[in-house]
Amino acid sequence: MSIEPIGFLTILVGLLAMRLGYRAAFASVIVAALFGAAAAILIGGANIQPAHLLLGFALASMLARPSETAAAVAAVRSGQPGFWLLCLVVYGVTSAIVIPRLLAGGPQIVPLGTSEYANTGTTVPLGPVSSNFTQSVYMIADLISFALTVAIASTQAGFRTVTSAVLAFAAGNVLLAVLDIGTYTTGTQALLDFIRNAQYTLHLDDEVYGLKRIVGSYPEASAFARATLGALAFTGTLWLCGRYSPWTGPLAMASLVLVVLSTSSTGLAGTPVVVLMLYLTLMLRGGFHPSRPLSSAIALCAPIVIAAVTLAVLLNDAAAETIRNYFDLLIFSKSSSDSGIERSSWNAYAIQNFFDSLGIGVGLGTVRTSSFPVALISSVGVLGTAFYLLFVASALLRRRGLRGSFPADVRMAARNACLALIIGDTLAAPSIEQGLLFYVLAGLACAEPEREFQEIEVAAHRPVGLRA
Repeated sequence: MSIEPIGFLTILVGLLAMRLGYRAAFASVIVAALFGAAAAILIGGANIQPAHLLLGFALASMLARPSETAAAVAAVRSGQPGFWLLCLVVYGVTSAIVIPRLLAGGPQIVPLGTSEYANTGTTVPLGPVSSNFTQSVYMIADLISFALTVAIASTQAGFRTVTSAVLAFAAGNVLLAVLDIGTYTTGTQALLDFIRNAQYTLHLDDEVYGLKRIVGSYPEASAFARATLGALAFTGTLWLCGRYSPWTGPLAMASLVLVVLSTSSTGLAGTPVVVLMLYLTLMLRGGFHPSRPLSSAIALCAPIVIAAVTLAVLLNDAAAETIRNYFDLLIFSKSSSDSGIERSSWNAYAIQNFFDSLGIGVGLGTVRTSSFPVALISSVGVLGTAFYLLFVASALLRRRGLRGSFPADVRMAARNACLALIIGDTLAAPSIEQGLLFYVLAGLACAEPEREFQEIEVAAHRPVGLRA
């Protein structure tokens, strides 16, 4: 085991955040989720990322506060969205331990981690792999982050802290993308090596059409694009709702530009869907209204501007040809490229694994895929997929609070961001683990800080003899 330089920095940040309070400690976790290519601690071939290390500090801070700890536990009790996530994690961890051993030597798999067989780039017989353990740890961390988010964001102060931390994540994502481009252009990429030390295959210097593939602080362009889609949905929704407009507007526009320029097929294919989702959100929230001139102008002008830009491009043969070739290379011809054929084969084997296991899946973290739905059914089968769908439906689809209020707008932004991340995962996810940020956003979408005032009002009107 070795502690990397960024690991020592992470520990210092964690100790300082604990002194500032549990909300600050958890905010540091959210911001640190940016560093997807960093390893704070290396244990053999496994990486402990800064965000996961800071999660330990945040959890310790919460355990010192009985009321917040009770709220976190309540977030996963029966009847709450967290209960279904708990069921998914328990089933997933159990499947990771049992199924690869129970069905060992049967189906052929494309392993996500290292197995007892030599890595020849082809399939191997089903059996335990290293990622059974690492994915189990990640899923447990996701459950903890969800429960802590719900507990912290159940107060007005905590709700604003988590919201601000997610906005800081979006700002950091833009800043690190600009640094990625700038250091590549000037030949100073070594300046970012301390946040690119994870034991992954890193694609830092790839180009397409002479454009640098933007990776920001992630291992590859698709991971950056996926995170940026989430940031675009969150900041874009808040901007359309008129919340933190001096920040959310520029961040949304910067995220939109960066995800289009990232040269990632995940970003290019996902961006139109996210933009459409934002437009539908605007229309459903009120559309045209005299009291909201900015929203009304966007609702009226957006289709006209898009149509005008499209027409202008089509009338310019050179521009149309360039854009057509760009999209053809990254999206339409992707399936016939070497990487596209390889990723398709991963999904084909994973779907076959689902049938070979009679629908129970071959275990969390066992197989590599290139699509989240395929990863779900092949890893945790019908039952695990049902748990996940119940979690998403109860966490994201239930309307809470007064429409148009600040908490309602933030919850809507968090729901849209979760959906944007799911879109990105559907296009390129290797496993079912969606990262701490996704579960923080899901927790924010569930949080009801309005109850704080309700509880205060109930306590104020309770007879004196019944007060604690």
